[in-house]
Amino acid sequence: MTSRHPSIPAGDVLRHGLQVLAFCCVVAVFTTMIWPDTGYGRQLVHSITIGMLTWAVIEFGRLLVPREFCYRGPGNPGHGWPKGWRGVALTLSGLAAGFLIGRPLGFWMLGSPSGYSQRDLVLSLLITVAAGAVASFYYHARGRQAALQAQIAAAERDASQARLALLQSQLEPHMLFNTLANLRALIALDPPAAQHMLDRLDGYLRATLGASRATLHPLADEFALLTDYLELMAVRMGPRLRTTLDLPEPLRAWPVPTLLLQPLVENAIKHGLEPCIDGGRVEVTAAREDDRLVLVVRDSGVGFDTARATASGAHFGLAQVRERVATAYGERAHCAVESAPGAGTTIRITLPLDEKSPA
Repeated sequence: MTSRHPSIPAGDVLRHGLQVLAFCCVVAVFTTMIWPDTGYGRQLVHSITIGMLTWAVIEFGRLLVPREFCYRGPGNPGHGWPKGWRGVALTLSGLAAGFLIGRPLGFWMLGSPSGYSQRDLVLSLLITVAAGAVASFYYHARGRQAALQAQIAAAERDASQARLALLQSQLEPHMLFNTLANLRALIALDPPAAQHMLDRLDGYLRATLGASRATLHPLADEFALLTDYLELMAVRMGPRLRTTLDLPEPLRAWPVPTLLLQPLVENAIKHGLEPCIDGGRVEVTAAREDDRLVLVVRDSGVGFDTARATASGAHFGLAQVRERVATAYGERAHCAVESAPGAGTTIRITLPLDEKSPA
């Protein structure tokens, strides 16, 4: 079954009607110059009856055009100007209705005879066609522009999603290789612990398989993956690893990019806690601040010089997370890092809490 437009937004109808009314006032100025004896008021009545009837036929006639044959705007998909010959046919129908019905209606409203000389009749027809063509071209151009904007927005959204998928695919093997390197070291030092770690790794990979193929998932799922990962790391570090996860109940269902926090926790353990003889603590918290979601990953490790780390390309996970946040949210979000040698590291991700989902 062919889909059709269910309605025309009232705001669009009002805006278009006022635009046509203003255009009719301008047309009446020119017709008054052609027929000065009739006066501007009478010409304005004729201009309005012809122009508004032409507009009404075209505006509401679009409801009869199937959705797939109309230009689609970003905010009003399927409710644009009809494409191709359908737009031409609709314009001609509106002009015919305006001239054949609107012109006699104007004479009737003025209480004057509808007689025209042959010359005046031709001039009136030419003016109606010219004015209708100008107005129709304006709306046709706006329809095409809206369609192009919608296509550009869709292309940018697809490119953004593809980029997120690429960045995510780079993170997954990075985490796996690091874990396998740790497992290799444990095999020689503590085979039972290595076996236990392998079991944990198997469970973690099973848990992340579905999440790693999605663009977004609830924040509760992100914290669940962190729990699995920290249990995996606890096999190797034992009591040297102390953790705190704090997720308020109202924020559990809020969608975030998948595997957003795990690379930061991995960095905190590898670069922050492992160099410390006594290990340390990793804290992950989520909080709402006005209309923002604030995610904080904090460790009590050795810290680092942020400028040198950026220049040397270290902290791969941090760089990827920053890029993922920028790609998904643009300027609506940011990722800040506070660290210094010997002072631990705090990473603060601020995301918008509004109706807009990531790009």
